[in-house]
Amino acid sequence: MRKFNITGTCVPEENYMVDITDKLEQIKKMVDDKAYFAINRGRQYGKTTTLACLEKFLSDEYTVISIRFEALDAEEFANTTIFSQVFLKQIYKALRFSSVDESYRESWKKPNIKNFNDLSDHITDMCEGKKIVLFIDEVDKASNHRVFLGFLSKLRDKFLARRLGKDFTFHSVILAGVYDIRNIKLKMVQEGLHTPAVGETTMYNSPWNIATQFEVSMSFSIPEITTMLNEYEHDHQTKMNISEIATEIYNYTNGYPVLVSHICKYVHERLEKNWIPAGIRQAVKLILKENTPLFESLVKNLTGNKELSQLTYNILMIGTKWPFNIHDPFVNLGVRYGYFKEKESKVVVSNKIFEICLTNFFINEAIRTKIQKDPFSLGDETGIVENNKFNMQTCLEKFVQYYHKYYSDKDEAFLEREARILFLMFLSPIINGNGFAHIESQSADGKQTDVLITYLNQQFIIELKIWRGLKKHERAYDQLLGYMEKFGFNEGYLLTFDFRQEKKLRQKWVDIVDGKKVFDVLV
Repeated sequence: MRKFNITGTCVPEENYMVDITDKLEQIKKMVDDKAYFAINRGRQYGKTTTLACLEKFLSDEYTVISIRFEALDAEEFANTTIFSQVFLKQIYKALRFSSVDESYRESWKKPNIKNFNDLSDHITDMCEGKKIVLFIDEVDKASNHRVFLGFLSKLRDKFLARRLGKDFTFHSVILAGVYDIRNIKLKMVQEGLHTPAVGETTMYNSPWNIATQFEVSMSFSIPEITTMLNEYEHDHQTKMNISEIATEIYNYTNGYPVLVSHICKYVHERLEKNWIPAGIRQAVKLILKENTPLFESLVKNLTGNKELSQLTYNILMIGTKWPFNIHDPFVNLGVRYGYFKEKESKVVVSNKIFEICLTNFFINEAIRTKIQKDPFSLGDETGIVENNKFNMQTCLEKFVQYYHKYYSDKDEAFLEREARILFLMFLSPIINGNGFAHIESQSADGKQTDVLITYLNQQFIIELKIWRGLKKHERAYDQLLGYMEKFGFNEGYLLTFDFRQEKKLRQKWVDIVDGKKVFDVLV
């Protein structure tokens, strides 16, 4: 029985796989051009799967040697002699599964290799007249070892000498990992693992500056997701609307490979093949409940880097419009981890599932801090959920009471900055376990937020707004109506925070057009 590919192995006959032929052809073109390059993407982004598929894709034309450094111990990076022997042993083991003859495989063994010059000469002998492509996966494991810098430098020297017709070396080399190997020396200097020699530049003297830029998209597009669903539908005849489901999956994942696979796996195995949009949302809820390696890594990276955490918080929770500049070290890091992307020249969180996960993380931190100060200030939940039905009108009415009881005496700057967070703090314990809140979009001025609430099979759209005058308030109706039409809702909710000294509180339904109405709350 075939399953959805989660493990990172490329076994099409056993797994439902997205057709990545176009990606493989783009990468092969780089290999054909004798490029040396690195595939840097976030955790579980399909790097290992892509390399496994690429190995098969290239096998008719090239000898592919695929090794990985994940299982190596620090002792194996102790010096050039030890590392060289470990490297040759890995090549010897990898060639066991290739089409090369046994004598060639045996000839890779070279016990008298003492340093990188010896290793370089041996690689020259072994690559002469051969088209050998070297894959090195999980290079992050090696990146903190100084001997690895020397190894990369030697590969670089051989690459440059080959250009002059003065050496033989690997036809192409592909490194795969999370961090950008071209800047690995700077990373090591910052972490105290590398001391530059006199006159050595730390930022630009990269051991991998010969690398070609890797611009192949590793995300799954809607057409690519469709190829997997078509294959699945052929086997199971579920009568799903493939185009609709592929789009819904993409909307939540932005094509992040492991998230696409998890959604499909959960719908198939745990949700009785409920291939409808509500089934996709249910799968998202299940994913968010589990402490997967991807989410563990996300939390670890945020808690371990205050600057990255603060930037993410400001962008997602405060609504800060941060310019996208890949040379900003924390923007760059967020992109490398797969958390950020560029949209209209601004930094945004890369997909909805990450937005929900990050929102939950930040709100839980805020609630924990608040409970430590005041254990009884999370608000009254009575009447909001009855018989598994969520009453959004009652929720907003209760929030108004909660807000005036605990926050009305705060200064305006605090309230304007934290208003949406206060609402999400109030909401989170109520929907926890049965739904999630997603910050759907932000206006150009960052003064309003549209939150999509999912609770079991119910959905609600709420626009959070700061009072900026009657005309802008009326325009908010039009914007909210647009979201209501987008999601097929007849009811919407407008929560406006008004910081004027003299104001009239409001809680009323307003008819908009064609039977559509908005519950308008001024707090």
